[in-house]
Amino acid sequence: MMLLNFTSENQFVAKFKDGIEVFIKREDLIHPVISGNKYRKLKYNLIEARRQDQHQLLTYGGAFSNHIAAVAAAGTQFNFKTIGIIRGEELEHKIATNPTLSFAQNSGMQLKFVTRDDFRRKNDADFRAGLQQEFGDFYNIPEGGTNTLAVKGCTEILTEGDDSFDVVCCSVGTGGTISGLINALLPHQSVLGFPALKGDFLSEEICKFAKSNQWVLNTDYHFGGYGKVTPDLIEFMNGFKAQHHLQLDPIYTGKMLFGIYDLIDKGYFKRSTKILAIHTGGLQGIEGMNLKLKQQNKPLIV
Repeated sequence: MMLLNFTSENQFVAKFKDGIEVFIKREDLIHPVISGNKYRKLKYNLIEARRQDQHQLLTYGGAFSNHIAAVAAAGTQFNFKTIGIIRGEELEHKIATNPTLSFAQNSGMQLKFVTRDDFRRKNDADFRAGLQQEFGDFYNIPEGGTNTLAVKGCTEILTEGDDSFDVVCCSVGTGGTISGLINALLPHQSVLGFPALKGDFLSEEICKFAKSNQWVLNTDYHFGGYGKVTPDLIEFMNGFKAQHHLQLDPIYTGKMLFGIYDLIDKGYFKRSTKILAIHTGGLQGIEGMNLKLKQQNKPLIV
């Protein structure tokens, strides 16, 4: 199986007080849908699925999941059947009005909607056995895509040209991307992660994969929790796009960049720190977020 070996470019953003510089690694540009960390996480899983002679990929996600969209697109591009187990059985009748789910279905993904209680059982042996009976053999990819092979793929985000950076920043969902970055660091570098979810439970997940302690999480920039935004965040994202001609997503990268700018303003970083922020893609989710914001009569992402 041929898999594209993407490389991304670093875009200079700005120089701040005390000589602090911010660059963004444009992982969002490596593929229109299988973009950013989703491609990195899927790469070696797709290779392993082919090695096992598996022709179906089965994975899990919510209403506007970047991962669901990416797996569906990967199935089309690399000739796999795909199955998406979707959290929330009420969504079954809302596919046409949900841009992520309609994209996945139009890409050939078979969608199975389950209750939130059943979704929480997705890793149980009996639940998995039921899926096996219903769909036959499949290659299982966890929600969000994080497993050992995903972490291996994410180590490839950093390249030889990134050795001049002091701090690598990334948003954190399930912990796979930050773990890969940690495992690719040079001795003088560290990773600063910005969880998109409330709570401090991610450290334990990261420790399962990370091979060093050159990392820290800042849990102050989740904006209320996963999938939640505020007018301040939307204003920041729209201003950032206007100034730098660079689109951020509201779930992950927008929150991370907001956090980086705020921490610079608060004097968090040392003088002359050179920061590399990872743009993990996820731009497909903007359309769905704008639908929610429009219903709430709130400012939209432009």
